[in-house]
Amino acid sequence: MASNAPIVVFHYPRSPFSSRVLSYLALRGISYDQCIQPQILPRPDLARLGIRYRRIPLLAIGRDVYLDSPMILQRLERLEAEKPPFASQVTPSQRGVERLLASYTLDTNLFLNIVKVLLPTTPLISNEAFLKDRADMVGGGPNLNFAELIQTTRPDAIVAVKNAIEFLETTLLADGRQWLAKTETPSLADIESVWSLSWLFSTPGAVPEEHISAQLFPNVFAWVDRFQKAVIAAEKSLRTINTLSGAQVTDLLSKAASDHTADVVEEKDPLVQASRLYKGQVVQLWPTDNGSRHKTIGKLVGLTSKEITIETTEGEVSVRVHAPREGFHVNAVGPEKANLS
Repeated sequence: MASNAPIVVFHYPRSPFSSRVLSYLALRGISYDQCIQPQILPRPDLARLGIRYRRIPLLAIGRDVYLDSPMILQRLERLEAEKPPFASQVTPSQRGVERLLASYTLDTNLFLNIVKVLLPTTPLISNEAFLKDRADMVGGGPNLNFAELIQTTRPDAIVAVKNAIEFLETTLLADGRQWLAKTETPSLADIESVWSLSWLFSTPGAVPEEHISAQLFPNVFAWVDRFQKAVIAAEKSLRTINTLSGAQVTDLLSKAASDHTADVVEEKDPLVQASRLYKGQVVQLWPTDNGSRHKTIGKLVGLTSKEITIETTEGEVSVRVHAPREGFHVNAVGPEKANLS
């Protein structure tokens, strides 16, 4: 895809997962526009594109829309920009640290525990619409008391978050290094690790200071502060960020080109063989961990061991939706949904 393809981030303010992507864009010097979304469903801007996926952020590069922040970062690493990709600036062992830290942050209960520590200190804990929306996302059903679950498990969550911070304090940051992978500037290791702690530390009243503080963990707090300042400085070098309406984004993407490099359905893939999937088939795509009730429908155009790509069929304009293979599933839809006439 041409390097001048429009880049649009769909997010809402203070979304912790979005902060990973926005920090990356700033530190790589990649300019972008944004389409601000409601914190809870519905999101009509995405419905215009035929996308039912309910998690934030999403990233459009031309007519291709990428789901899930790890995949978004992987795609941005392949993008031409003023600054070289982070992977080209570190050694293989440092890349290993990045991957392990990403897994530690995303594939464990760390983020959920941070939510349990933070949420009861905010007005959202009493916002019925927000709580109902998040209960829907985690699949708890109408009888799940999300607020009660968060509040009753908060004490254990405080201990778990404290232990995670202590881990960084007494290992990677113990030798006084500025950045986790011992790089001269922030790297993916920092981006992959700092976002959830930055969200916690920057939320007024959220940090239980008798257990977690700059006095107890000076290296971690200094690292988070250092990263935040580096991002703010980098943002100043970007062009002005335009905030686009859903209609503007739809019009923009309708005129943009698509990236066809992922248009491969691997015939020997176990899922392709077991489900008899084929290119052009009408399928539905959804995440398998949370938000799984919201399935995006389209034509299958790519399926490999790393990526699933479908072309939406239900919006005002068709876009190509890319999702990582891990954590997402795709299958054929019934005849009643496959009628695209």
